[in-house]
Amino acid sequence: MSYITALTKNKQEWTPQFIKSIDEELCIGCGRCFKVCAHDVLAFEELDEDDSAKMFMKIENDGNCIGCQACGRTCSKKCFTFEPVSL
Repeated sequence: MSYITALTKNKQEWTPQFIKSIDEELCIGCGRCFKVCAHDVLAFEELDEDDSAKMFMKIENDGNCIGCQACGRTCSKKCFTFEPVSL
């Protein structure tokens, strides 16, 4: 299986890793990932459970993802999963 690859500025091969999922159990809804994403991929979602609300992130526009993984690098809970796109 081959994947989409690109070149860095110094001509090294790079395989973008695109957002696949966010683990709702791990996500604390801090919003760091939302703030760092410049491509409108993520959105907040509120989950009402037994008279208490929990905020977490969801993937809103996965087609906007450029594969930079900035969201995952800022996540202290490591709740993001990424994968390359195959050709």
